[in-house]
Amino acid sequence: MPVIELTDSADVAVGDVALAIGNPFGVGQTVTMGIISATGRNHLGLNAYEDFIQTDAAINPGNSGGALVNPEGALVGINTAIFSRSGGSQGIGFAIPANLAHSILDELVTQGRVIRGWLGIEAQALSRELAASFGLQTPQGVIVAGVVSGGPAAQAGLEPGDVLLAVDGQPILDARSTMSEIASIPPGTSLPLTIVRSGERMEMTLEVGERPLPAIPINENISGQRDS
Repeated sequence: MPVIELTDSADVAVGDVALAIGNPFGVGQTVTMGIISATGRNHLGLNAYEDFIQTDAAINPGNSGGALVNPEGALVGINTAIFSRSGGSQGIGFAIPANLAHSILDELVTQGRVIRGWLGIEAQALSRELAASFGLQTPQGVIVAGVVSGGPAAQAGLEPGDVLLAVDGQPILDARSTMSEIASIPPGTSLPLTIVRSGERMEMTLEVGERPLPAIPINENISGQRDS
């Protein structure tokens, strides 16, 4: 059987031609054409960890799991969701990048499941007002809004109200991006953290845990309608 070629989705650029393959509304295999509208899309509310390719190639219910390919037929991504008020395509579709899909496939084959790093915290973005209330001059970092009992953060002594400034020496600029980066860290890794507690800067190290399975399945369609 022929096997599709995978692109290096890190090289995908805005304006590249893209074709979406799927079975929208059950009418049969269909191909639609558009361009790559954006890369690295997040803050969509689909999942805790988001890194999507956005395309204006028409994606409708039934396209999920289909291939997003370039003009040479190489895989760019896996069609995943649409943004729609009507349930149909409005030119805003999202695909999982080929590199991410490949890494997930490797983990499923070798481990039987997807393994993600986990700290066991609920992170909240730090506004200028909140930063000032914590005695910080800039809104850099995230607030630890909650700590999971028995999780890695709780075992390391992290507390609600702490401000997380840096992870492994890298300053935190965005809460969601930081959580995505942590998800890629192998469980068992010792991770240095820089925090502020009661106005005092502190250093601590915790051992990254494995993210538990969600208790409730995550909806994969922004419109609230199933896209399967």
